[in-house]
Amino acid sequence: MTTVVAGQLSRMRPGEVGRGLLEAGTLASGNVIGVPYLVARGRGDGPCLWVNAAVHGDESQAAITAAEFFHRARRETLFGHVVVTPVANPSAFDQRRKHSPYDGVDLDQSFPGRRDFLGTQQLAARLFDEIEPVADVVVNVHTMGPFLEAVNYAVYKLPPEGQDEKALLARIALLDPRVACRMDVSGAGELPGHIEGALDYQLTLRGKQAFMLEAGASGSVDRTAIDRATAGLLRLGQAVGTIDGPPVETPASICRATRRTHVTSTEGGFFHAAVRPGTTLAAGEPLGTIYNVFGDVVEIVTMSGPCLVIGVRQDPAVHSGDRVGFVATEWDEVSLAGDAA
Repeated sequence: MTTVVAGQLSRMRPGEVGRGLLEAGTLASGNVIGVPYLVARGRGDGPCLWVNAAVHGDESQAAITAAEFFHRARRETLFGHVVVTPVANPSAFDQRRKHSPYDGVDLDQSFPGRRDFLGTQQLAARLFDEIEPVADVVVNVHTMGPFLEAVNYAVYKLPPEGQDEKALLARIALLDPRVACRMDVSGAGELPGHIEGALDYQLTLRGKQAFMLEAGASGSVDRTAIDRATAGLLRLGQAVGTIDGPPVETPASICRATRRTHVTSTEGGFFHAAVRPGTTLAAGEPLGTIYNVFGDVVEIVTMSGPCLVIGVRQDPAVHSGDRVGFVATEWDEVSLAGDAA
């Protein structure tokens, strides 16, 4: 089957740039559910780097990052192709919601999708049909939620039968994340949901190099996070042979997290963070303090063991059970010496 993007690439001249919409259904109003895409054809037969973003509709900074990367990459000499889908979940994005308002299904737990069932699953199938035959390397750009402040970090998933983890980490390290989080999909998993339905995991099963990049948090335009992410994506493109340039040096090591958790509040009130994302806390050190509406300290939020803070709440109003932080509880430093990019 010739897909829209593959067909457009076949008609483009070397060095040409294009754009369009991938039609993924219609609304009751008759409007098309369309996924925008940007494509740049390389001058040679190098690999295709595909950057997908905004699988979750409340992660607007992911879309900004993906679009800015494309417009920087298109000015470079390309040997391979660059494709960007900056808003993968348009129905959710337009409503500023994580999931589609029409079925409430998580797109990033729905791949490779279904063409005969719920709208989100049909969208997943439409996207997967376009990405899988064309892309060689895929980065699925996310952000943390708008109520958090977060560092740039990466997430990757290894299939139970294994993969060359160190080679994948060498690619991820080019994006300069604070930490690369490995998710276990062989058991119950550290986080709830159908994790093996993630786009990057399903592409990994099919022999692609694929992982997630979390480019800070949404809710504002974080230039530091966006610039760091786009610069890293350009390095990745250069390293895999899509973008022309001198050899890219692999970082000597990368911080790898193997277990993470959300930190929740016990009491309601106003949360005041004590640390910034990226900080390492010893057991018992405060992540933040919660004051009630009378100004009394009602909770000092701590962890029973050491943790690496990935994200911390910036929206102060909290109820009992709200998330006030996202932390790694197990991590190490992985040497990448000898792993050429």
